[in-house]
Amino acid sequence: MKLTLTILITLAVAGSALAAPKTATLTIRHEMHGCHSWSFDGKTWQARQSIVLSRGATLTVVDNDVMPHKLIQLSGPKAATTHFAMTQMGAMALVRVPVKGTYVFTTRAGEDYMKGVKTTGYDNVLKLVVKVS
Repeated sequence: MKLTLTILITLAVAGSALAAPKTATLTIRHEMHGCHSWSFDGKTWQARQSIVLSRGATLTVVDNDVMPHKLIQLSGPKAATTHFAMTQMGAMALVRVPVKGTYVFTTRAGEDYMKGVKTTGYDNVLKLVVKVS
């Protein structure tokens, strides 16, 4: 009599390193060339950023720039946004992305908080693309 053994391997995606995060933090800072940029990791500072988040995730946007920023949604499903007008350094906006889709955001910068701040070149237009799975 011959016995056959079958081994079944199942990969669990939910809760693994492959799953999209439920939270993220994006920080805005002042740049000498281009005026401002933002970063998720504190190393990659660019005017354009993108991220993949889980449905229902919360994104925190921290304004560490020398000017206020107003977070504006340009397209996509309606996000739940609180404190979108970041009126002082250290202010935070919270964005909840409730459904699958692609959300696109920008900011509208205000006047500098400090006198004498100089930048070179054109001001960067910040753009964020959030893909929700």
